[in-house]
Amino acid sequence: MPRTQLATVNRGLPTPAPPSVGDIVNTFLRSRTPNTREAYRVDLAMFQSYVEALTPLDAVKYLLALDVGGAFTLVTQYKADLRERGLSPATVNRRLATLRSLVKFFRAAGVVTWALEVENLKSEPYRDTRGPGRDAVGAMLGYLRGREGPKAIRDVALIRLLYDRGLRRGEVAALDVADVDLDAFAVAVLGKGRLEREPLTLAEPTVEALRRWLAVRGDDPGPLFTNFDRARSVKPGNAGRLTGGGIYKVVTALGRRVGVKTRPHGLRHTAITEAGKLRGALGAAALGRHKRLDVTQRYLDNLADLGGDATRAVAATVG
Repeated sequence: MPRTQLATVNRGLPTPAPPSVGDIVNTFLRSRTPNTREAYRVDLAMFQSYVEALTPLDAVKYLLALDVGGAFTLVTQYKADLRERGLSPATVNRRLATLRSLVKFFRAAGVVTWALEVENLKSEPYRDTRGPGRDAVGAMLGYLRGREGPKAIRDVALIRLLYDRGLRRGEVAALDVADVDLDAFAVAVLGKGRLEREPLTLAEPTVEALRRWLAVRGDDPGPLFTNFDRARSVKPGNAGRLTGGGIYKVVTALGRRVGVKTRPHGLRHTAITEAGKLRGALGAAALGRHKRLDVTQRYLDNLADLGGDATRAVAATVG
């Protein structure tokens, strides 16, 4: 259409209002995966508390109203405050990354002209990746098999997914009944940092545990794992979804029952470590679905204790 005709067509239309800060924040959050979105909400709430704003949105507006120097100073002081509170470098860096990503989004939208260049804390790459060990996982399952009732059946299926398939608790919490295909021995998982679900193969014990749980829960649409009310009956629908926090409580409580201190991610650590023993680096990487091989290598290094082997070899060279 010629420009003169387009101008005639548009003459009677109202000029659209520019998006508000709230609109841009909502667009920013919607562009992320559900797990990342929830983490960002927590991080923004922490920043709101630091600047003593009434809402997270007010905290964002306060940050954006500063110039580049003021924003840099504020967030640098925020970083120091987080560190003084004893938070781990990984947690501090994640909260800084949330603010950097948000400012970058607003810069792309033309709201600010500056970038937030506050650097991360340096942290050691080492992590204990061994987990509680397969004997502890076996003890947890053994304890549950000695119990009766639907909650024990549910928790067996939970432990099986966390350990057998090495899933993260957020991935398990996000599962719906529709994501499970027991006939095909598969589950569709929304992995960390992914926008689409990927089909993952399940082992026979995992499928059997899920089959028993679905016989209790029923096959109505909705969350795969649900909460129980005080009468121990299953809550239907999304209102009864067992959250990542709920899964954390289930696993830590089970650990205490069998004399082990663990958490859901510890079961994943143990699964990947066992996969490394049984199937080598490729098996461990495939089970863990790591995007970077150096992450898998940490499991193998801890498993083999390469440093310990090297020190014994060096010590032996001088008698």
